[in-house]
Parts: sequence; C-alpha cells; structure tokens
Amino acid sequence: MKDILILMLTAVLIENYIFSRFLGICPFLGVSEKPDTALGMGFAVMFVMTLSSAATYAVYEYVLVRFDLEYLETIAFILIIATLVQFIEMFLKRFIPSLYGALGIYLPLITTNCAVLGAVLLNVDNGYNFVESIAFGFSSALGFTLAIVIFAGVRMRVSLAEPPKAFKGTPIALVTAGLIAMAFSGFSGMKF
Repeated sequence: MKDILILMLTAVLIENYIFSRFLGICPFLGVSEKPDTALGMGFAVMFVMTLSSAATYAVYEYVLVRFDLEYLETIAFILIIATLVQFIEMFLKRFIPSLYGALGIYLPLITTNCAVLGAVLLNVDNGYNFVESIAFGFSSALGFTLAIVIFAGVRMRVSLAEPPKAFKGTPIALVTAGLIAMAFSGFSGMKF
C-alpha cells in the first residue's frame, strides 16, 4: 500500500504531466481561462485516464501479449481512449450541456491528448500491474487537474493586470505557466 501511495504522490506532484512532462499542453492552454471550465476538463480527463488505464492494461495483458501483438499497442490504446471520450461526450451533452458547450472542441481532443496516451503507455513501459496502472492513471489525471485549475485561477488574476502590450494574451500565459512549473519543480527534491 505504501508503494501505491508513493506512486500516486509522485504522479501528482513530482512528475506532474503539465509542469514536469509537458504533456497535455493543448487543453491546458485552451480551457484554462475559467476555473470551473478547467475543473470540468480535469474531471473528464480523470475519468478517461483512469478507465483507459484499466482497459488498456487488460487489453495489453490478455490480448496483445497473449497473441504476440505488442506492436499494436499504440493503435489499440488510441481506440480505447477514443471510445471512452465518446461516452463522456454523450454523457455531458445529455446531462451537463453547459459544460459540454464550454469545453467545445477540447472535449473530443481528449482522444488525442498526449497526457492520456502517455499515461497508458507509461503504465506498460514501467511494467505496472493492474492496481498500479489504475493508481498511476488516476493520480496523473489528478495532477493534470490540479495544474489546470491552479493555472486557471492564476490566469484570472493576471487578466486583471495590465501587462506590457507584447506580453498580452498567450505570451503572459506561457510566462505564468513557466513560473508555476518552476514552483512545482520544488517538489522534485522530496524523498519518500
């Protein structure tokens, strides 16, 4: 149990997908203008990343490895992720249309979100078992959510400031993201 907890804390803080691995930057920059929209995207990514970690583990171990088809892992994983994203899209469209509209094009882009694909590929590369895969997928998504919500809050504060003309818009967002990433790098010295 201690190993799972260490794996989870590492995925959230030390190896944060946004600030350490630089995966999932597209939705990070695109959906982080309001904290509530960022939180909605984070929950969607959490759902997809956790379930895709479980599903891809099963497909990898019981289909791809069994039939010596490991070379198809990326294609198989993308199909699994795309299927899960379709379920989320249908659910949000039906039950939470305001969030569905706010996420816009970024919701279907979860299918190609490199953070989601990165998590399932890292599960295989690191040789995680089923429980570790789910814990790593969930924790990575939690770290993604933490990063995008913090960034959305900071972006709201920065929008009230008057930066120099050359820094307005995306440049100040990137500078802000870099500063937050530097703050997160302080976790890299933690020993468990």
